[in-house]
Amino acid sequence: MLLGIACVASPLHAQRSDPLATQQRRSVIGVAAARIAPAVVNVSVVRRQRTLPRNIFEQMMVPRGYEQVVEGLGTGFLVTSDGLIITNQHVTAGAEQIVVTLRDGRDFPARLLGEDDHTDIAVLRIDTTGLPVAAIGRSRTLQIGDWVVAVGNPYGLLLGNPEPSVTAGVVSALGRDILPGADQSSVYVDMIQTDAAINPGNSGGPLVNAEGEVVGVNAFILSQSGGNVGLGFAIPIERALRVANEISAIGRVRRGWVGVDIAEQRQQGSNWRSQPGLQVRRVSTEGPGSRSGLLAGDLIVRVNDVTMRNFLNWERLLLDLAPGDSLQLSVSRADGVHNVVLVASDLPSVTAERVMLRDLSLITVTAAIQAERQLATPRGALVVAAGPSWQRSLGIQNGDVIIQVNNYSIATADQVGQVFAWLRGKGGVRIFFTRGDQVIYADLGAAP
Repeated sequence: MLLGIACVASPLHAQRSDPLATQQRRSVIGVAAARIAPAVVNVSVVRRQRTLPRNIFEQMMVPRGYEQVVEGLGTGFLVTSDGLIITNQHVTAGAEQIVVTLRDGRDFPARLLGEDDHTDIAVLRIDTTGLPVAAIGRSRTLQIGDWVVAVGNPYGLLLGNPEPSVTAGVVSALGRDILPGADQSSVYVDMIQTDAAINPGNSGGPLVNAEGEVVGVNAFILSQSGGNVGLGFAIPIERALRVANEISAIGRVRRGWVGVDIAEQRQQGSNWRSQPGLQVRRVSTEGPGSRSGLLAGDLIVRVNDVTMRNFLNWERLLLDLAPGDSLQLSVSRADGVHNVVLVASDLPSVTAERVMLRDLSLITVTAAIQAERQLATPRGALVVAAGPSWQRSLGIQNGDVIIQVNNYSIATADQVGQVFAWLRGKGGVRIFFTRGDQVIYADLGAAP
């Protein structure tokens, strides 16, 4: 027999439902989390990766054109009520499909407006209005020891609902410059370091201050195990917003170029963190550095009254440099110290004429573009944008350089289209391209 049991509210139960009592016990962290949570979104991506054989055994075992579908997870946050979202570029890289899930569980297909691998920022848009917007703070007001909250979606929707997770910590350090890895395209300088836990799926989520204002974009952790050990890093919000504004306005980031290569002093055992200036390794003959009078072998001692102690100091200055901005350099030579004014110009790859082959965008490699992109090859056709069909069929990526098609050497972007037209209807095509210091080839059944 079932018994009916009446539920009588206890004093404790009444206290828990009392809004005033709830407000009194809410912590600073709770207030910050409640303010930012509605604007935090889950970012789910699908990318298709073509497996390239790495040796002769894989050439025999792996089917030609073998692809695998890879799912990726990340976080983003809304910066406008009509669906503009900031996240990390490494979350969206190579994505064929992007779905954004709001806190209330609604899913929206997202358009990638643009991405900047240099700063690791990407901008998405979903087609809806009336959305909650993240409050924006200033990273420059942070101090070491301030409370901060990292908000994100660790492991995406595997946890069963889209409610973002909250972790708290303090600002451990400011202005951190991180030594880049061998395969890293982003430049992580002037970063916010925090011990708030950042886990897989948190990339692209907001780091907020005690008022619930976004002060950074969570980017990565340093860990030998792959798990959080209290060394998390966030991109300052000022940089993220500058990149997002330019992408949403003109579709790309305007970045200044100086045409100067600095020698990286990172040899084993050397004290690369503190050097007596930065040695100029190379000056592009077509660049601003050459016009300013800089010479290979010069020692750059100070820039804008900042002492140059290692190459990361230089990278920090260049990362936020816009075309037309100037740098005041103190340069040491055998005959003394010289003052040099270096005025940045547009990137050569931006102003170069583009050749379009369907959704493949190419430019001719010149001395200036080789210097800008630090390419291993002085000639060929640089891939500046490769659509999904090219990525699937060839495994080709942005930044690759096409150097040969069948037996035809490629020196300019135009030649790629000309050779394709000549080979059309004449059988298979083998395309050779460089990636870093490697030469890779891929086969097509016929010329496109």
